[in-house]
Amino acid sequence: MRWRGRRQSENVEDRRGVSGPAVAGGGAGLLILALIVALLGGDPRNVIQQAQQGQGQAAARGGAELTPAEIEAGEFAKTILADSEDVWFDLFETQLGRQYIPPTLVLFSGTVQSACGGATAASGPFYCPGDQKLYLDTSFFTQLADQLGAPGDFAQAYVIAHEVGHHVQNLLGYTDQVQAVQRTRSKGEGNAASVRLELQADFFAGCMLHHLQKKRQVLEEGDIEEGLRAAAAIGDDRLQQKSRGYVDRESFTHGTSEQRLRWFSLGLRTGDLRQGDTFNTKDL
Repeated sequence: MRWRGRRQSENVEDRRGVSGPAVAGGGAGLLILALIVALLGGDPRNVIQQAQQGQGQAAARGGAELTPAEIEAGEFAKTILADSEDVWFDLFETQLGRQYIPPTLVLFSGTVQSACGGATAASGPFYCPGDQKLYLDTSFFTQLADQLGAPGDFAQAYVIAHEVGHHVQNLLGYTDQVQAVQRTRSKGEGNAASVRLELQADFFAGCMLHHLQKKRQVLEEGDIEEGLRAAAAIGDDRLQQKSRGYVDRESFTHGTSEQRLRWFSLGLRTGDLRQGDTFNTKDL
């Protein structure tokens, strides 16, 4: 997938480590810098707050700097997020007659706190409607390739596009509908509603990548196959069989591999948002 050299989104919080140079001299150096900022008319509280955040991030990683692979993964994620912004701004205006509000991407390592609670890298990428942020530990890309058999940068782009798809659902009110079902109905009905939400996010991911290809001709040979493998790799049936040795359809929350593959493919092929109403179709 061709991704280098394009705009990178600024709607990103990188919590993976020290995001800037350390302040020399520790507390004394910080106070001196804050004083200089104040004399220049700035707000010294911003300097102190940013330094404290950086120290917290460094402590979480033991002060370790990002590796070249981590840096590249972050740049890739920021680029795909920027691509999603360009596509969804256009789609909201042309197909929905609305204004798109982009989400924020949080890059983290190991553990993270969100408005939806705490999470670890083992949870995989997720979107939190409470703060309209998507959370990604880029080590998931390695897991996607090594453990789930879905390597490649287009597969990684699908993962990001899927989480952005959840943000689109939040803006359009689908998330609220599903949460209402989960609060007021049985667990089985809540799971079924969750499946429909996830399949629609797959469809939206396909739509986003369809229009990205039309805009920028980013695909290379084998890319589509990478994305399809990724969609199929994270079906409930496949993951349950791999982890438990059996499949329990009543507990599905994301859909089967076949369903995820089919809805992602539909969006990728058509780019037509009108075809992605998973909530009013009988044949998922």
